[in-house]
Amino acid sequence: MRFTLCIPTMNAREHWPGFWTAVQTQTIHPEEVIVIDSASTDDTAELAQASGARVIRIERSEFRHGAARQLAAELAGEVDCLLYMTQDAVLAERDSVHRLLSRFDDPRIAAAYGRQLPRKGADPIEAHARLFNYPDNSAVRSLDDAPVVGFKTIFFSNAFGAYRRAALMRVGGFPIEARFGEDTQVVANMLLAENKIAYAADATVVHSHAFSLAQEFHRYFDIGRMHASEGWLERRFGGTGGEGMRFVRSELTYLAHNAPHLVPAALIRSATKFMAYQHGKRSAASAKQRKELIAREANKLRSSNLDAGLANQSHNLVSRFDD
Repeated sequence: MRFTLCIPTMNAREHWPGFWTAVQTQTIHPEEVIVIDSASTDDTAELAQASGARVIRIERSEFRHGAARQLAAELAGEVDCLLYMTQDAVLAERDSVHRLLSRFDDPRIAAAYGRQLPRKGADPIEAHARLFNYPDNSAVRSLDDAPVVGFKTIFFSNAFGAYRRAALMRVGGFPIEARFGEDTQVVANMLLAENKIAYAADATVVHSHAFSLAQEFHRYFDIGRMHASEGWLERRFGGTGGEGMRFVRSELTYLAHNAPHLVPAALIRSATKFMAYQHGKRSAASAKQRKELIAREANKLRSSNLDAGLANQSHNLVSRFDD
């Protein structure tokens, strides 16, 4: 199966050697590697070019998760699949890519994502997040799962995720304005188009983060804003509240057995995420209301101008008859 590897980067010098070594040692290799670099101030672009990647530079102010990935998709040649990774996701096994792409042997599969393992030295809070979201059992999801699985039906990650190129283009590709959640929106559209999505637990990468409280706040603000802006996701696949509570209960149980001293910190973190998520949703709702108000006023202005224009035309016509 022919595939292109697509990677958005920004100041990736620290990660590139380990990332690239893992790519080179895979049992299968891409036709091309496309790097979309957001004005790195280190030598990321030069390192990627020296590795044989095709590097496209964009201004940091122009970066959108959706637009960057759609640009890579449009630049890719006539390949079967597009494999997306992030600069800090390191392939854990020599056949990780092969195992992920083997899911496309089933023609019904439009996208597949792999399992993310916690990095070495990850604390229990960081480790649990990976264990909860990326279990050790593979699965295939379809639209029929939505009534039972809910919003989790459209869970996906472009840190290590692949798309059948033809299926991606059929649903319009990535939403270019998406600052966050571009993978969720694409997968939702694919499921609505009667495709299936695969989770490959045996295709692994090492990828996790120790977010600060401020980073958690910004992340969940963005999630809330995206969910409110794209309200059709919750209307079609259900709300996120139940999954959030399931995560909290799982985390507290895990910490009680493995690191009870971190329970207070986890509770503070959960409260922070909840407040940020709700704030993000309210922010998006306010922005939508402002946009609708501006649109209504603009329509009124256009109508007024149109009426004035018609009145002038009528006056001119009467004047001509009077002459």
